[in-house]
Amino acid sequence: MKRKMTMVLAALMAAVLMAGCSSGTSAETEAAAADAQTEAETQESSQEEPGEETPEETAILVAAAASLKNACEEELIPMFQEQNPGITVSGTYDSSGKLQTQIEEGLEADVFMSAATAQMDALNEEGLIDSDTMVDLLENKIVLIVPSSSELGLASFEDIAKAESIALGDPASVPAGQYAKEALTNLGIWDEIQDKVSFGTNVTEVLNQVAAASADAGIVYATDAASMADQVTVIAEAPEGSLAQPVIYPAAVVKNTAHADEAKAFVDFLQTDAAMAVFESYGFAPGQ
Repeated sequence: MKRKMTMVLAALMAAVLMAGCSSGTSAETEAAAADAQTEAETQESSQEEPGEETPEETAILVAAAASLKNACEEELIPMFQEQNPGITVSGTYDSSGKLQTQIEEGLEADVFMSAATAQMDALNEEGLIDSDTMVDLLENKIVLIVPSSSELGLASFEDIAKAESIALGDPASVPAGQYAKEALTNLGIWDEIQDKVSFGTNVTEVLNQVAAASADAGIVYATDAASMADQVTVIAEAPEGSLAQPVIYPAAVVKNTAHADEAKAFVDFLQTDAAMAVFESYGFAPGQ
């Protein structure tokens, strides 16, 4: 387009100069040249094709339990961004207890996805969650795992007491550790194993310890065990009745978000059939 304008301007200037030469009046020539330039610029403006404006990007941050990282990073976030080109999503992953504390201390997260209802409920009671957006998104299971090379011969959840070294999530901040403590306490094993336990700061750390055979056994989510099926072996799920409530993963919009519409769109997306199919492929079940 600029080349076309240049050609038009050159032609007009040439015509004006010829007229100026024939009249011999330089003032008239300069005036005509100015008129020619104005006309050329007007023509360029009228002929300029409107360019497509780049849509403004909105970035949102999802604070999610460590056990959700693979599903979110590998499939769900890319899927959402493809469907919503004006929104970019990044994730921060850790134990739900740590994420709760970070949100309480001012983490500018837009969405919270917890591995237990306790952390979500606590934030909601503190007025930090948009309660209208809270949803029991997923259900998981806790399982006893051993390294794939293990020869201990463990056969039941209760057999964890036979292990010499045990990896568990820290019950102070890791929901998987809280569930493990509850189940083992109800089975009468918790006190018996205390001198064998090392506590991880999140469930991924526990999984990695067992996968590397740094621990003889550990308790993680079924979905975590499935992600390393070639390195760990699942012995058993927590026995029925050992947990008072199912392992529920809630999700919600953080109340102080500056991007409420985009955050809600992401939470709504997580509940779609397409997103739920992804979750199920990673071993989760729909929340009750």
